[in-house]
Amino acid sequence: MRFDLKKKHNLIFTINCIFKVKCKLKNKRVLDYFPKFDTFFAHDPEKKCKVGDVVLIKELPQKLTKRITHSLSKIVHPFGDITDPFTGEKVVVGNFRSHIKKRNELYGMGEDSEGAECFNYADAPPRGWQEGKKDFTHKRGYQKWHEFEPGHYLHNDPTAS
Repeated sequence: MRFDLKKKHNLIFTINCIFKVKCKLKNKRVLDYFPKFDTFFAHDPEKKCKVGDVVLIKELPQKLTKRITHSLSKIVHPFGDITDPFTGEKVVVGNFRSHIKKRNELYGMGEDSEGAECFNYADAPPRGWQEGKKDFTHKRGYQKWHEFEPGHYLHNDPTAS
């Protein structure tokens, strides 16, 4: 069996999004639920989805390929920008942004942060503003294990780390 790198490279760009969905599976003997992960391949023609986004996918009526069975319906939360569904406020880790701002006004900054300012979420640019410069989440990265000869399409590949 001969391994063709060119075909493998084309396959990488055919599959747009890979999603892992965590489900709870009940064990009848132990009478407890255990995590189980299912992997879905979804079609994202506009390439809006990035690593870490919380998305909504829907099943396609007809499969595009053998593996691509779903399509990206919408991005619910971009990575790091979660909104509480009940209040509509933005959340940082486990606290609302408004609560963090009030806490900083009441108690001030820490002793070791002389002259430092608190991060202002309202003035921060949106995610992806450094795309192509320092942010490479829009590209599929891989580990470079082999040095290819000059002239090969993977020689000096910028997405390899």
